[in-house]
Amino acid sequence: MMSVKKSVFLFLLFVIFNFNFSGRALAQDYTSGNPAAIRAFDQAVHYYDQRENEKALEALKSALDKDPAFVEAYTLRANIYDDIRKFDLSVINYKKAIELKPDFFINNYFSLGNAEFRLAQYEEAKVNMQKFTAGTKPNPVLLSKANFIIESCDFAIEAMKHPVAFKPINLGDSINTKDDEILPTITADGKYLLFERQFATTDMYGKKSRGEDFYISEYKKNHWTKAAPLSELNTAGNEGASCFSPDGQYLFFTGCESNFGYPEGREKGLGSCDLYISKKSGSKFQTPRDLGIPINTKGYETQPSFSSDGRTLYFIRKVKNAAGRDNQDIYVSFINDNSSWSEPMQLPANINTDKDEFSVFIHPDNQTLYFSSAGHPGFGGLDIFMSRRREDGSWGDPVNLGYPINTSNDESSLLVSPDGSVAYFASNRDDSRGGLDLYQFDLYDGAKPNRLTYLKGIVFDADTKKPLGASFELIDLATSKTIVRSVSNDVSGEFLVCLPSGKSYALNVSKDSYLFYSDNFRLKDTASVKAPFVKDIPLKPIRVGQSIVLKNIFYEVDKYDLQNESEAEMGKIIAFMKKNPTVKVEIGGHTDNTGSKEHNQQLSENRAKNVYDHLIQNGADAAHLVYKGYADSKPIAVNTTEAGRAQNRRTEFTIVAVN
Repeated sequence: MMSVKKSVFLFLLFVIFNFNFSGRALAQDYTSGNPAAIRAFDQAVHYYDQRENEKALEALKSALDKDPAFVEAYTLRANIYDDIRKFDLSVINYKKAIELKPDFFINNYFSLGNAEFRLAQYEEAKVNMQKFTAGTKPNPVLLSKANFIIESCDFAIEAMKHPVAFKPINLGDSINTKDDEILPTITADGKYLLFERQFATTDMYGKKSRGEDFYISEYKKNHWTKAAPLSELNTAGNEGASCFSPDGQYLFFTGCESNFGYPEGREKGLGSCDLYISKKSGSKFQTPRDLGIPINTKGYETQPSFSSDGRTLYFIRKVKNAAGRDNQDIYVSFINDNSSWSEPMQLPANINTDKDEFSVFIHPDNQTLYFSSAGHPGFGGLDIFMSRRREDGSWGDPVNLGYPINTSNDESSLLVSPDGSVAYFASNRDDSRGGLDLYQFDLYDGAKPNRLTYLKGIVFDADTKKPLGASFELIDLATSKTIVRSVSNDVSGEFLVCLPSGKSYALNVSKDSYLFYSDNFRLKDTASVKAPFVKDIPLKPIRVGQSIVLKNIFYEVDKYDLQNESEAEMGKIIAFMKKNPTVKVEIGGHTDNTGSKEHNQQLSENRAKNVYDHLIQNGADAAHLVYKGYADSKPIAVNTTEAGRAQNRRTEFTIVAVN
């Protein structure tokens, strides 16, 4: 696509000077009257049109040697330096053109301001953009761009007065090499770091090309181990732009078509680049599958980020903006109850702009979104932004992460550690091992996500001790809404569930032919977020005599009235009974030993009956349900401590018959 600067210059040539592609022009059409200078300039325009920039610059030098006051020659030379990103030289030439004839072409002020903006010369850029906007009938498209740059200059000037903490550290030789290391992803326990390594290679015809493969490292004894290729997913094609599910059991990544089609080991995609998914079985990822319609299209999808709720996928899709230009936007899709994906939707206009959004990352807190954008006021190019989810579920207005994290260069691909303290990114700083390296830095408080912890362990058969693949649900006790869905590894039984702060949760673990497992976690504020929970979960096979404690049935103190937070657990009991209609269940009420025997017996019976009545009223089959109060006759802990007495005050769910 033609650059803005090139379009401006062609407008200059065709409209102002009546230039045509034959290279002929009338001397009176130029600011120069020197025929030799004009001939050299005409030759420069010819080379410029052929994209032969070096030859064009040589011809312009000749033109300016013959006429040092040739305004058009300085303007074209500035345009060329813009195109090859030598902005310091373009500034010199735009300034010379303006110095010679300030009112000759108002767009030169725009081009000068734009080049100064790219050089982080924000004060100067603002002045020249204001001169452009104050000119006679400025181009409407350029006027909009100029106003955006003025707004960005104001932001950058103020932000640079208040720099944020930023001390990047190279991840070292176990991760970085002479090749490029980019686009990291990490599991929610911070144990595994996976990234893309780009390297020089040779195709089947002996032509040099660029290869991309996955590498993975494990965090052991306070350092990252030597990164090794992820051999089960790497192919002869290119793999990149990936993300773990927070539990590490799934990997989403981008696979693109090459000149030779799709490589062996990866199914053919729908478009030029598609999103794929691979499930982990044991310690290995399985053959990936294309996510298909509606996630993928005939176009271009990349850079997935999967939420800790186990249901939400963010990604980048290339689309056409209102001006018909290719534009990259952030999309989101949800897994429906039937395991299909919803039709992807663009994030709203306060996130997506008419310019590129890039490298989206949803933190495991599921409340903080990081992404890069060229369309929000910033320092120039792509800047990194963050947005926090509002109480109504919408995304708040993006916040620029500030200087010097963001600069006038492109910044992208930020990854934030699960605990929110450390951020990772790719850069080619002075201490890099060659190309782009991965770095980390301590993230300042204002840019940190919400605190969270996690529960991890192994699910196993309570009798045989065999690891099990089971389903996990994390439920907000206040609303009874499921906010996280996950699974344990079907070979190792390993699982990890993120626990964001600010809520109280019910945990339900289930598998066909087993009793479900019930637990709860109360993390009502950040102070309650402590070290991760490590707990192995035994699932009991369905048979007579097996019982579980219903840890999410709650009563008023010394009463049998059910609290609203019990609704989620009630729903799980009803679902279990409908799925297992041959099972007969007893609801048992238990107390500690405080109070009289008579009082405890009545309280335990009333509590059990209240659960029984609630289940019947909400669809449980009364023929397969009984209740009984046991008072304090069956303690499961000592009654000499408050912790022990709390365990003894419980409601149990026991299989009494299987027909």
